[in-house]
Amino acid sequence: MMKIAVCAAAVALGSLAPTGVAQAQDAGLAGLHDWVRVGGKTCMADHFHDGSGNGPTRAAAQAAAIRAWVDFTAWEYGSRWGSYANALSKTVSCSGAPGNYHCSVSARPCRR
Repeated sequence: MMKIAVCAAAVALGSLAPTGVAQAQDAGLAGLHDWVRVGGKTCMADHFHDGSGNGPTRAAAQAAAIRAWVDFTAWEYGSRWGSYANALSKTVSCSGAPGNYHCSVSARPCRR
């Protein structure tokens, strides 16, 4: 009987974890950095995130780099911060030749 109660408690706690994690990411780690208001956005004052990607074309490699930037930024700060379209101070650097490109992006995360 005790084992059943312990298992039920573990399942109940486990079902609450994803919500708590998402909320912590939206409010948590972004608070480690200074923010500034720019237009209608709140942006990291001087903290940049980077992403890199490869592809057969420059466009594909750049898209992969932006996806990497978005995925990591949203994971670390929450989905509201993970918009590359809202980011500021963007830089893009690509190298390679047709069939084998590599791109890197860097930008300051912002949210509306």
